[in-house]
Amino acid sequence: MAKHYLGIDTGGTFTDFVYLHQDEIVTFKTLSTPEAPEQAIIHGISALGLDLLCKEGALTIVHGTTVATNAALESRGVKTAYITNEGLADVLAIGRQNRSRLFDLTPRKATLSLESGATFEISVRRGPKGEIRAPLLESDLQTLTAGIDAYNPKAIAINLLYSFLSSDDEAQIRARLSPRYFVSLSSEVLPEMGEYERGVATYLNASLGPLIEQYLRQLAEHTAPSSLAVMQSSGVTLGAEQAASHAIRLLLSGPAGGIIGAQRLLNQKRLMTFDMGGTSTDVGLIDGELSIATSMKINELPIAIPAIDIKTIGAGGGSIAYIDDGGLLQVGPDSAGANPGPACYDLGGTLATVTDANLVLGRLPIHRPLAGGLTLSKAAAGGAVQALAEQLGLNLQDTAQGIVRLANEKMTEALRLISVQKGIDPKGFALCCFGGAGGLHLCDLAENLEINRAVVPPEAGVFSALGMLAARPGRELSVALEAGTTQISRADLDQGFETLIENGTAALRAEGVTPERKQRTLDLRYQGQTHTLGVAFRGTFALAKADFEALHKKRYGHILDSQIELVTLRVRLEALSQFSEAEILSKTTRVKDAPLSQSKTIKPDPEGIPWKGRETLALGEQYPGPLIVSDEHTSVWIKLGWTIEKEASGLLELRRLPSPE
Repeated sequence: MAKHYLGIDTGGTFTDFVYLHQDEIVTFKTLSTPEAPEQAIIHGISALGLDLLCKEGALTIVHGTTVATNAALESRGVKTAYITNEGLADVLAIGRQNRSRLFDLTPRKATLSLESGATFEISVRRGPKGEIRAPLLESDLQTLTAGIDAYNPKAIAINLLYSFLSSDDEAQIRARLSPRYFVSLSSEVLPEMGEYERGVATYLNASLGPLIEQYLRQLAEHTAPSSLAVMQSSGVTLGAEQAASHAIRLLLSGPAGGIIGAQRLLNQKRLMTFDMGGTSTDVGLIDGELSIATSMKINELPIAIPAIDIKTIGAGGGSIAYIDDGGLLQVGPDSAGANPGPACYDLGGTLATVTDANLVLGRLPIHRPLAGGLTLSKAAAGGAVQALAEQLGLNLQDTAQGIVRLANEKMTEALRLISVQKGIDPKGFALCCFGGAGGLHLCDLAENLEINRAVVPPEAGVFSALGMLAARPGRELSVALEAGTTQISRADLDQGFETLIENGTAALRAEGVTPERKQRTLDLRYQGQTHTLGVAFRGTFALAKADFEALHKKRYGHILDSQIELVTLRVRLEALSQFSEAEILSKTTRVKDAPLSQSKTIKPDPEGIPWKGRETLALGEQYPGPLIVSDEHTSVWIKLGWTIEKEASGLLELRRLPSPE
């Protein structure tokens, strides 16, 4: 039976679908259902006519989900018990001494929301070489089990000292407590140094796991026996049946799809990307290869898991504009979301948003419906923005411009974080936008970063869903070594890597695939340092140390006369993707329930800004701004002083004209 493929990206406002079969791509958008995200997906599958294919097992689904992200942001995981060594009950509360705002006189410490009585100590202890110093006793297990049963959690996180060197004690405790509880072990979630970071990751994995398990079970009831995979934060996919055990790795599940699509589908070596949807904007950077970080933050908590280096800010089309206590205009991070949405959706929203401001400025089409037949009300948008204008003593247009400028500044700051603050000059990159709202801000952001070239990919409005189909099944595994390892043989390195590769290969084969790409990385640091730098393993420890010093020099401007320690081994395994880049981009696109076909001529909107349908652009012809180019899922605002040109691949290229002498 021929295979059918479906990429799904659940956002805060819209849920996007890209269905691929034979020579055709079908795209579809529907409003998200935040309280029950699976309902929007089930609706989309039915609207695309794929119910029968699901039941026949002919559909392969790759899904980017926000369930773990939203639950972590809102601290609403399940009731979770935390088990650790005697004397370490307060580690998660104490955390680190890092201060993200050095000059804040009243800093707030990021902490996990553990209930009173949620932490349990056990008098087992291992030393820094993994040796037993205090054995795990049967009497201790009995006492622990009784306490856990009395507390009655839904999940349990176990984090013991030096579990990355020996996992036996954690495994014994799990054997006593499962299957009555959902149990996460630090030796499986994050087998690395740092009991605090390891504890945070293990606790969140346990508290989010049952939510992911329930969500995917409900989704699978509708899609089974078809294949269902979930995007991980690192840009490789994971079978749905294994996702609950790795819930912590899904925190950037949705945003990862877009940047994977940009890397695999656009044939562009140096890109800065921003994915602007209804609720937030995600920015990333591609410099030949993806930048994979080994730590991220959620609610200012360190999440030390592999993830594409993506920064997320609360600036989307639905971000709400308001007047703060000081009388200043602000934008976000609160969003109107899908319900009631921006005022211009005319679904009950009354607060001004970035989308409303863009509509007031004439940058969104009002003469044709959007996804799902949604029509925009300029009167409703104007009324919401006017309410702010009266408070500020400004006219309607200036207030709308102010809202857009504030959103632009937030996004520019995020783009500088991933470039300028890492010693990277943005001028050497093209700026790439996707997401429903990104094209309206592309020229402004490029000018803010002094970038003269920008691109808009095909299917930009649903590009993250398309990127899901370009992703590869994969795993990222790591293991820490003994503290202070400054010398290691090639044989020991090979053995360490081989063990990780064997474990990852077994997990992938359980999904019916075999790894084709294997990347080996070493985390190194100077003695006395806390943080590490990762370098590719090129065969010997001596080469790795030389690469580390070169990278340290580039990153920090100096090298130290100190010994270099090996801290962690890492492996990234990838199977082949379902399609090549050429196979995806060669297919004809059709939009499900598309609006009426667009005019072949440029039409002015009521503000006098020329408008043109994307499909009417002639290949190789440059169109000057000001101009709005629209398709069914997104609009691109080309400013005065910029031109736009469509390439044969469907990519739109924007170029900034030289300033007159």
